[in-house]
Amino acid sequence: MKALYAGSFDPITYGHLDILQRATHLFDTVHVTVAVNTRKEAVFSVEERVALIRECIHGQTWAERVVVDSFTGLLVQHAQKLGVHTLIRGVRQVSDFEYEFRMALMNRRLAPEIDTVFLMPNEELTFVSASLVKEVAYWGGDLSHFVPETVATRLSERVRVAK
Repeated sequence: MKALYAGSFDPITYGHLDILQRATHLFDTVHVTVAVNTRKEAVFSVEERVALIRECIHGQTWAERVVVDSFTGLLVQHAQKLGVHTLIRGVRQVSDFEYEFRMALMNRRLAPEIDTVFLMPNEELTFVSASLVKEVAYWGGDLSHFVPETVATRLSERVRVAK
């Protein structure tokens, strides 16, 4: 059985990786898909985000069950194209659930054959978001608790240039 885990992953965090690993225990194949949102300004290009995800999962025992790609458009259309019937969504707190619940209902209306599964990260990661990680990076803070070293290095370099 296949699942699809989509997000902006700008950048990928330990929380994202935790959800991904949990998903690989439940599904044979997990498509990690970088969603292209032209209404958001990203720190990393789509290609860079795909490469960072691949780099971060390289060598993990569960990585062989992960396919990394990107898409533009409606998530359910991408899932249909891949033949996926389950969407994975990470939920850190109640506010996430409210948004994700509405999104799941909209997706169900658009594609009734596709279900959404909500997974919670390790409780130590529930406060970590890509937005907060970018803020910490911007001010030169220690990123080691939030993202893998390769992400921390590239993010720090990128925001330093942007200052």
